[in-house]
Amino acid sequence: MRHRVVVLALDGLLPFELGIPQRIFGRALGCGPLDEGRKLYDVVTCSVRPPGPVRTDADFSIVVEHGPEALATADTVVVPASYELGPVYAEGRLTEELAAAFAFVRPGTRMVSICTGSYVLAAAGYLDGRPATTHWSAADHFQRLFPTVRVDPDVLFIDDGAVLTSAGVAAGIDLCLHIVRRDHGSAVANDVARRTVVPPHREGGQAQYIQRPVPDARSAATTAARVWALGRLEQPISLRDMARQESMSVRTFTRRFRAEVGVSPGQWLTQQRVERARQLLETTDLSIGEVARDAGFGTATSLRQHVQAALGVPPTTYRRAFRSAAASGAP
Repeated sequence: MRHRVVVLALDGLLPFELGIPQRIFGRALGCGPLDEGRKLYDVVTCSVRPPGPVRTDADFSIVVEHGPEALATADTVVVPASYELGPVYAEGRLTEELAAAFAFVRPGTRMVSICTGSYVLAAAGYLDGRPATTHWSAADHFQRLFPTVRVDPDVLFIDDGAVLTSAGVAAGIDLCLHIVRRDHGSAVANDVARRTVVPPHREGGQAQYIQRPVPDARSAATTAARVWALGRLEQPISLRDMARQESMSVRTFTRRFRAEVGVSPGQWLTQQRVERARQLLETTDLSIGEVARDAGFGTATSLRQHVQAALGVPPTTYRRAFRSAAASGAP
């Protein structure tokens, strides 16, 4: 049976966020010899009430065809944001309808929030004592309302195992792609990203883009340098080399790169090399030394240090865990 994702549509929802799980999970297809082209997830949308209309924050409503009992069938529950959370937002408590709906959720179900959907998970008790994030503009209020939650307002998403939370709006795409990658590997997630025309991977610890102006499109960008670097990650790449691709000074290139990407060129290079190493660990039988060479880390020691820092486990442990999950078909 396919992994079932149930999306909880609340009055006042943002249509964009409601569509993210269907777009990402609904487009995830197997790419292995036994499941190529097979849909990997069923995505169902439900309401806290019997089937019927649900208000959005736009000038239209949507019709939801499933009631709260659909939550009892979920392997993963996703709660997008809503602008009509009432006592959830004001007092940190669930309404009777929400409490009755969450009673359907089976123990062990993976719980996910997008943006201020985190308020609902926190009010239901899923975030007690856990790290979590939400939209940066709500972080202070969220922390005051739920003091037992360890709020980090400066990241795109947080994966705490069975409970995952994302920052605002588009960070929900990053989180859903991360879940697909966690469940089925980089090849599947990258395929979904390509067809969705979004970046295949942004690290969860990457900063939320807060009060950063969009670079002037008429000014020289750093895209060519990034494309150039991605084509030769296995080789030594200096900051001067990257700046030369854009005919900029190192100082100007560094300033514009950070404005466009949100991190320094060195941090970005490390992120891309970790992602390359992750793909090689998942899809090849290369030795750790060979993975280090092909990902551009040079030595196995350097690879271990960077993978441990980014993923929380050494390369061999990551490979073993991924292969075990893939072999068992477990999410």
